[in-house]
Amino acid sequence: MSLAQANNPLHGLTLETILKALVSAYGWDGLGQRIAIRCFINEPSIASSLKFLRRTPWARAQVETLYLALRQRETNNDEAANDL
Repeated sequence: MSLAQANNPLHGLTLETILKALVSAYGWDGLGQRIAIRCFINEPSIASSLKFLRRTPWARAQVETLYLALRQRETNNDEAANDL
């Protein structure tokens, strides 16, 4: 692993993997409420969303940030369950 990627939590994840995890967690409606972009609201699909996100850096950044927040919540929930 290169030093530039050593601390990157998204290293090795494809945009498709990230998007599928978010759709699984929130559904298209929930994703559209959290990130208000048309590809999540009007006739959403993985293919159309990937096409848009690959061309739109600000939208991709929002998706990646939401994914990291989701993973952090899951980690915190796992740790809380282990403390019981």
